[in-house]
Amino acid sequence: MDHSKEFVELVKEVMPRVTEVSVAETVEQQAAGATLIDVREDNEWEAGHARGAIHMGRGVIERDIVHQIPNKDAELILYCGGGYRSALAADNLQKMGYSNVLSMAGGWTAWKEADAPIEINRR
Repeated sequence: MDHSKEFVELVKEVMPRVTEVSVAETVEQQAAGATLIDVREDNEWEAGHARGAIHMGRGVIERDIVHQIPNKDAELILYCGGGYRSALAADNLQKMGYSNVLSMAGGWTAWKEADAPIEINRR
């Protein structure tokens, strides 16, 4: 996807405040109890997602997170298509008081390239 210059600048602004983890680290941390959250759009989620992930789209995560995961110390790993939207969401969750939020570098693209386990929603 072609990202606008403005969007890329916004992401660059938040990146110093966001910790990124690799796919391998994500798999390990998820196995140890971290919650993996897919922040992509509904249609992206339905086409396929990381096994064991929950879905809270970028448009609603800030609204819904406290109801779904009230423990602000919980380890949360966010991912999107390539790592930009998850970084923006991670920054906002940190501003909301979540203290252990990470963004998976490379997002869904990196997950698939690593041949990590996936699930597909069948209708």
